[in-house]
Amino acid sequence: MTRKGGMASLFVLLAAMLLNGCASFDYYSQAVSGQIGLDYRARPVIDVLSAPDTPGSIAERLRWAMQIRDFASHTLQLPDNASYRNYVDLQRPYVLWNVVAAPEFSLTARSECFPFAGCVAYRGFFSRQQAGQYADTLRHQGHDVWLYGISAYSTLGWLDDPLLNTFIHHGNVAMARLMFHELAHQQVYVKDDSGFNEAFATAVELEGTRQWLAQFGTQAQQQQMQQTQQRQKHFQQWLLGYRQQLQQLYASSITDIEKRAAKARLMQALAADYRKMQQQWQGYAGYEHWFQPLPNNAHFASLATYHQWVPAFHHLFEEHAGDWAGFYQSVRKLAKMPREQRQQRLMQLQQRGKSDNGGI
Repeated sequence: MTRKGGMASLFVLLAAMLLNGCASFDYYSQAVSGQIGLDYRARPVIDVLSAPDTPGSIAERLRWAMQIRDFASHTLQLPDNASYRNYVDLQRPYVLWNVVAAPEFSLTARSECFPFAGCVAYRGFFSRQQAGQYADTLRHQGHDVWLYGISAYSTLGWLDDPLLNTFIHHGNVAMARLMFHELAHQQVYVKDDSGFNEAFATAVELEGTRQWLAQFGTQAQQQQMQQTQQRQKHFQQWLLGYRQQLQQLYASSITDIEKRAAKARLMQALAADYRKMQQQWQGYAGYEHWFQPLPNNAHFASLATYHQWVPAFHHLFEEHAGDWAGFYQSVRKLAKMPREQRQQRLMQLQQRGKSDNGGI
């Protein structure tokens, strides 16, 4: 998409958003101005690589990014468009800051609804200050809130998502995972079903990275990826135990004062258990963002959003024996189903996957 075309699309999106009345003019103004800022600063990667003042370290990262981008389209059959073929240096550590909120005694995230994207479990801001102000507003309303920075996001194919300084230095494996995940959102996306969208993109991310490593990765990178996934699985299962305790607590008939005190004790126990786990992992700090400050309901709501249905999509991919086109076709069929029917189908896939793996 040309810069002129991108600008026109942005203003069309803004008009639709304001007519829809989903949120304030101020919020959408910052969203559009932030996106326009990206659009203006984007430079084709080929131009950055040929520029004499481009540092060698940047050039190396961009060459790897182009190799990963080509693999995404040619092997994983993800959209072959101009996304991740331009580069922007934002000169800040994150492109957006997300705010997730959940009621004090609930593990269901507050929905944020937008045109085109539908309802999702977070609200993103280009400004850390504005994100903080919104988070404070929700806290004053009694919600648990989680504010965190993110390295990339998807415009779902409406615009050309660029490579950013916020993630190109994270290493080849991390860069591949991120790009595969975000491009998957362009492949299939269902309005108002964050759990489906994020689990699908995560499944594509994991299987895509496994295939990329098999062809281009080193043995050390493959071992590190395997270790990362094992830690992630361990961490998620451990968190699910605490999530179940919180659910039981919130469903109990005790007073709110008693629930509040019991919740605080559970979170303190969670933090203490994590420090022990971290020692077993030789000081691995990949989940520190969960504990700065202590986690709350918003954290647990996000956990369910991203990971609940990943095993179901993994099993569906196995049923297609590595045929990405067939897999995407089946996912699109799922996407067209009514929500309740779609979730029933995902539950069936989940259970079938457990059976095929000996009940694991």
